[in-house]
Amino acid sequence: MARSSHYVAEQLELAHSDAASLVMERGAAAAGLSWPPAPFAPRDAGSLRERLAANPFLMAPMASVTDCAYRMMMRAGGAALAYTEMVSVTGIHYGSDKTWSLVEPNVGEPDLAVQLFGADPEHFRGAASQLGEHVGERLALVDVNMACPVPKVTRGGAGSALLDDPVLAARIVRTLREELDVPVTVKIRIGRVPDHIVGADFARAMEAAGASAIAVHGRVASQMYRGQSSADAISRVVDAVSVPVIASGDALNAARAARLLKDTGAAACFVARGSYGDPWVFGNARRILGGEDSLEVTPEMRLAAFRLHVRLLGATGAHIARARSLAGWYLRGVPEAAAWRERAMHCVTLDDYLTLADELEATL
Repeated sequence: MARSSHYVAEQLELAHSDAASLVMERGAAAAGLSWPPAPFAPRDAGSLRERLAANPFLMAPMASVTDCAYRMMMRAGGAALAYTEMVSVTGIHYGSDKTWSLVEPNVGEPDLAVQLFGADPEHFRGAASQLGEHVGERLALVDVNMACPVPKVTRGGAGSALLDDPVLAARIVRTLREELDVPVTVKIRIGRVPDHIVGADFARAMEAAGASAIAVHGRVASQMYRGQSSADAISRVVDAVSVPVIASGDALNAARAARLLKDTGAAACFVARGSYGDPWVFGNARRILGGEDSLEVTPEMRLAAFRLHVRLLGATGAHIARARSLAGWYLRGVPEAAAWRERAMHCVTLDDYLTLADELEATL
């Protein structure tokens, strides 16, 4: 417990330092990334739909993935907006510093979206009232997770369980609207099981409750992440509401992200697993959408991005063990990738990972 508390305290302290920004300034260009990123847009810069139209590719919230180091990398790659991991309103209610460490933006982040989950409207009210203290003017929007299919979330009535209780879901949205002066959005699935598709009806109920946008994952909850996401089901939600819809599901590379946007008629597109080891996916999706050629990502750029991301872990106080996943993602496609990924599994320190990258680059 003491070790965990130490890491949380370090993360909160580093969030207020310029260490991560300096890492980005020194290393972004070599990786073909851009720093600092453009803000999502000031709140007075137009409607949410207009802000999404300016850049429709968003970095999706992902549990145990989208920490501030990950968000900064994806913003440098062209994501219009980056989301926190799912944040428990119950954890906030009980004053968990670990929960707040998921919310605290780094000083280098121009803005961010916070995704909350839970099932108690009063817990949402309390969380909303505290967000200003931790995020302030950089809070772009608040999203409510009504899509997560994981049993430990749904057993408490949260995540995709809310699809079965549109009355409670609407209360949560209305409660947040009462407390916040930023857009309140929801992320849903098209249903919980294949024979009960509720996406369009549920989206209309959320719009009536005051949701400013609806993000729709085109699978039912029982599928988890298996099978195919249905672009047609997302399109039916687009047709059912007047607020912007964010398409989600199977945007596994830049071409598929651009196609999902076109196929659904959505206002924007979430990229989740497609961003693993590919911060360039957002900029390339925009290029493809605009009829341009994608940026060619060389092995040298991949290694530069890997070094940059690993250094960001250190600069933000994240567990260096996360670099093992990063190695698996960024080293895809390099010569002898499997052998290098195996070596990465035995790295322990930041220097170990940087040395591995240097040795790999010497073989190119």
